[in-house]
Amino acid sequence: MNIEQIYTGCLSQGAYYIESEGEVAIIDPLRETQPYTERAERDNAKIKYIFETHFHADFVSGHLSLSEKTGAPIIFGPNANPSFNATIANDKQEFKVGKLTIIALHTPGHTMESTTYLLRDESGKDQAIFSGDTLFLGDVGRPDLAQKAATMTQDELAGILYDSLREKIMPLADDVTVYPAHGAGSACGKNMMKETVDTLGNQKKMNYALREDMTRDEFIQEVTDGLLPPPSYFPLNVKMNKEGYDSFDEVITRGTKTLSPQEFETAANTTGAVMLDVRHQKEFIKGHVPNSIFIGLDGGFAPWVGDLIADVKQPILLIVDEGREEEAVMRLSRVGFDNTLGYLKGGIEAWQQDGKEIANMQSVSATVLKEKMKEEVAIFDVRKDAEYSSAHIPNAKHTSLSLINEYLSDYPTKEPFYVHCAGGYRSVIAASILKNRGIHNVIDVAGGFKAIKEADIEITA
Repeated sequence: MNIEQIYTGCLSQGAYYIESEGEVAIIDPLRETQPYTERAERDNAKIKYIFETHFHADFVSGHLSLSEKTGAPIIFGPNANPSFNATIANDKQEFKVGKLTIIALHTPGHTMESTTYLLRDESGKDQAIFSGDTLFLGDVGRPDLAQKAATMTQDELAGILYDSLREKIMPLADDVTVYPAHGAGSACGKNMMKETVDTLGNQKKMNYALREDMTRDEFIQEVTDGLLPPPSYFPLNVKMNKEGYDSFDEVITRGTKTLSPQEFETAANTTGAVMLDVRHQKEFIKGHVPNSIFIGLDGGFAPWVGDLIADVKQPILLIVDEGREEEAVMRLSRVGFDNTLGYLKGGIEAWQQDGKEIANMQSVSATVLKEKMKEEVAIFDVRKDAEYSSAHIPNAKHTSLSLINEYLSDYPTKEPFYVHCAGGYRSVIAASILKNRGIHNVIDVAGGFKAIKEADIEITA
């Protein structure tokens, strides 16, 4: 028996490879199929089943592409109604993979089709559960994402999740291993642990949602308390996972088309495409194509694209470091952004050599900010609510990055103002969006709140 967790940090997502006797099951694969097919080839094994725990909202799964390449059937749990051919398992239906048995346990609540897959070894002992978004480490799946499709309230879904956990998961033995679909950083839950694997026994001890003395009403209250609005791209990803999408190979071929500076400029002027600069923020600050937006690959790239660009059909033109073009297109496709039109050949250097205008961004150190604060200056903190609540500069106004378009009228239009985040990544995203909206008097604080604390600038809770 071989169980391998294939974890993608940018999405805080775990896919799973299970092999026995030359047969393989894949659970919740990402869009690109190569990691799974190559892994099976190394084992001289054949992918027999592709299991989906539910219709994912935060990424586009690779179930369709992987099925087309391998011939393996796609398995969903009860209540799933995809637009493509799939096996809809019954509750407790068994699937053989070599000497192993995988059992579909219907665990609705996060969504109504949510299913946990129980892995049993050849002796009949329960070894592991692949819990999808039903059970995380330290948390459970939020019950508000499916309410529109399910015509149910989040409280009703939370109550169903309470029953699922207590009827299907908590009765399992403490030594069963829990393999969730997500870890800390995912928007699918609230309080996930940084660890990505644990025992069910430990989760019963420390996961608030698995307390034995918890009533149904208490569970509903705690699970629904403090839920932030889901990113706007979530329902679009659900739609793609349920109805289908373009082939991954086609998306890569289309998105990695080379464009000369003139072709790039013409495309930007005629297609309404977002010019997305995915280089490091320091490079963007030094020089970038005017009106381009920065969201760097070396950060929470895909979730921020999904949250800020939102419309998965939005055309995108890339400015990207040489050699990372395919990576950028692939990571966009993971969250459903398949309409990349190509990238600027030769990058920003080619743009400059063609005599085209370059924009830059003003950025100062926290030490400079400290000097400027002797005067009355406007400071904006674009971190998340919890980060701001924990500690912030006393006179800094909170305008979280995810809602920046709602705060545009709050920013000064003439006098300089300063924006910061935790480490310098999100503040450059924010500043690039503001400049794109015509607000050019923005100044980035390099190094963010970490540098602010090191500069001994006064902070308060």
